[in-house]
Amino acid sequence: MTGDGRTTRDERTPNIAAVGAYAPRFRISAEEFTEAWGQFHAAGVNEKAVPDADEDTLTMAYEAATRALDAAGTPDVSFLAFASTTPPMAEEDVTARLGGMFDVPDDATRHVFTGSTRAGTRALVAGLAAGPWDDGVGVVVAADCPRGEPDSAEDHAAGAGAAAFVLADDGPASIDGQAEYATELPGTRFRETGDANVEGLGVTSYDREAFSETLAGAVGGLEADVEAVDAAAVQAPNGKLPYRAAGALGVGIDEIRAGALVHKLGDTGAASVPLSLAKALADGHERILAASFGSGAGADALLVSRNDDVPVSLELDGDEPVSYAEYLRLRGDLTSGPPSGGGAYVSVPSWRRTLDQRHRLLAGRCPDCGALNFPPEGACNGCNSLVEYETVKLTGEGTVESVTTISQGGAPPEFAEQQAKSGDFDVAVVSLSGPDGGEASVPAQVAGTEPGALEIGDAVATTMRRIYTQEGVTRYGFKVRSSNEL
Repeated sequence: MTGDGRTTRDERTPNIAAVGAYAPRFRISAEEFTEAWGQFHAAGVNEKAVPDADEDTLTMAYEAATRALDAAGTPDVSFLAFASTTPPMAEEDVTARLGGMFDVPDDATRHVFTGSTRAGTRALVAGLAAGPWDDGVGVVVAADCPRGEPDSAEDHAAGAGAAAFVLADDGPASIDGQAEYATELPGTRFRETGDANVEGLGVTSYDREAFSETLAGAVGGLEADVEAVDAAAVQAPNGKLPYRAAGALGVGIDEIRAGALVHKLGDTGAASVPLSLAKALADGHERILAASFGSGAGADALLVSRNDDVPVSLELDGDEPVSYAEYLRLRGDLTSGPPSGGGAYVSVPSWRRTLDQRHRLLAGRCPDCGALNFPPEGACNGCNSLVEYETVKLTGEGTVESVTTISQGGAPPEFAEQQAKSGDFDVAVVSLSGPDGGEASVPAQVAGTEPGALEIGDAVATTMRRIYTQEGVTRYGFKVRSSNEL
């Protein structure tokens, strides 16, 4: 505090300025697991979200982050944090790719948090400590899609989703308290190096003790009356454990239910508490306890107060049920194997040179006739002039000009892995709008829509998805989806 009573920059704490959240449209029910295995091990999970064949934690993070930034009015970003226990690569700074997808400045501060289901709140705490930022905002996004061995409790519960928070100096939701706690209770949930599957000890009493004791330690460190909260966003490995910990946390069943998403999304790992916090803010709760747990064991606790309406943009409803066989196919457990031939080879340096178009939709405006050209190279589509284009960014919204379905076996070899998981898919030519009028015709795969559902003239919007993987490097780029699905 300065002598005249003003708060110095180092003493300010950012608030939550806007929230975004996303979950895949596919859902598998508890009944499907019961029919396949004769039993279902994830207590309290009615259904769970399942990523599409071209979705992963990076694309889900993009969906959540762009929604949060749109809700905030698309401010400049000075800080970006990504959290997940299942990043798409074990060693790669995914914030470089993620930031490029929504045009984060090259010199923005970036952090990656992983290795624990606590990672989402760790990222949020780091963002609160790093800001506020005089020349921008912070974005914290948690995305996860854990998996386990078939017929394990971990896999029956494992869901998918992402939540993002825009942090700024004057946001309508404040963090009134933060505490953490750790104690040596290892092994309740773990994933060995090189293994894709989460495991657990399955010792019910030990798991419950570790969970409740660690969370209670963090909540106790808040030194606040948590009985006054009207919602609680509590880590949810299944649909029962958060309620079992209610007494230890000092909150009621109704408060936990107010933030719960596990019943319809499943266990969303590092995104579990961020997603529940996003839901509680969207539902208008005024005082929220957020409590996350990571095996090892550590916990975070935060008290959040909503002082005004929080801008939110959530897409959490799924309307596409899948069978257990389709679930295994989407996971890649049931496929026909790699195709013969290598497909169209595009080197990583060559792919990088197209990222302005694939990630940021940068087109060129002809100075002679004003036509938009995508990509911005070669002779102008409007007047055939060879010119130096003015760079413009397409809006990402447009209409379908033509569409066709690529049936099984008809995809180029580089897309065969996706087709083996998802089946037929559509490819469309769409007319994307320019920022100040004009349109550019662009070919794109269709995502998030059943094959054959789109028709000429339908409104579409771009999203970010996996394209294909070569040389161990996944290529990401824009696809289009029906505006009715947004």
